[in-house]
Amino acid sequence: MQQTTFAALAAFALVSSITPGPNNMMLMASGANFGLRRTVPHALGVGFGFTLMIVLVGVGLMGLFDLFPVLNLVLKIISVAYLSWLAWKIANAGAPSGGDSPRGRPMSFGQAVLFQWVNPKAWSMALTAIALYAPDRNIAAVLLVAAIFGIINLPSTSLWAVMGVSLRGWLSSPARLRAFNWTMAALLVGSLALLI
Repeated sequence: MQQTTFAALAAFALVSSITPGPNNMMLMASGANFGLRRTVPHALGVGFGFTLMIVLVGVGLMGLFDLFPVLNLVLKIISVAYLSWLAWKIANAGAPSGGDSPRGRPMSFGQAVLFQWVNPKAWSMALTAIALYAPDRNIAAVLLVAAIFGIINLPSTSLWAVMGVSLRGWLSSPARLRAFNWTMAALLVGSLALLI
């Protein structure tokens, strides 16, 4: 990969990873509601899951979408349903009780890894990255694209969790926490515009 292409890939990875989307909205909400320590597995799951997604898209899944265009519609339906359910959970989340009550549990590592498969922004990023920077789907190029995203994605998305943590004091008011959670839920639903 030429140096200019490498720089363009790194810039694309940074911009697409750090801008608002479902992962970042959920990490910010988790940081605000549960703190950084309890949000770390979620952030690691996003980074690992998305990097894995790029590899799998690059080595074959992209070809399935080319062969069976109906898969795009199926993905959209599943994504809309799941993101709507997650938005409802975020909007109605109460202050964590400090224990492991159902209302006080952040997304786990495994859940965050699996979430990438119904995240429309993740699909868009992965498909675009492979189409632009590994168009021949050569395994070395695919692994390089995945590695660049893996290196850039985790700190970029984790920044959103840190921003959420910085809001914790301000969100100590139940009314402000409720408004914040409803705003994060609305932004998560708004991210569905990527599907249309």
